[in-house]
Amino acid sequence: MQHTLPRAHINVTPMIDVMLVLLIIFMVVIPVIATQVDLPVAANAPSKPEEPDEIVLILDRRGDAYLEIDGHTAPGLALREQLAALYRERVRDRRLYLKADSSLPYGVLEAALAAARDAGVRVVGAIAERKVIPGM
Repeated sequence: MQHTLPRAHINVTPMIDVMLVLLIIFMVVIPVIATQVDLPVAANAPSKPEEPDEIVLILDRRGDAYLEIDGHTAPGLALREQLAALYRERVRDRRLYLKADSSLPYGVLEAALAAARDAGVRVVGAIAERKVIPGM
């Protein structure tokens, strides 16, 4: 007498449900990741009067740093040390204005901001160029 074992059947319905949910998630998430965000350009940025003791960090297209103090521009060769010396004596505010080229990679900005933070800067303000509107 032979014993025949019952054949085991795998229920694939839960696996198909999981696969369909993952497919839907990927179909929704991939287009969101791939989209490029174009930020608006301010047509009329409010103008702020310059104060005589403002410190402006300028990053040009090549990533070179310059410090503008009291209207005089000097190269920021040892940026961290220069900023530390400037902010060591400042007790009223520890504000730095940043003016950077829009085509710079984020890593250059991040390194400059890290140097400023290490030097004691507490607030960083971005300076935007006004968009020229013909006829105004």
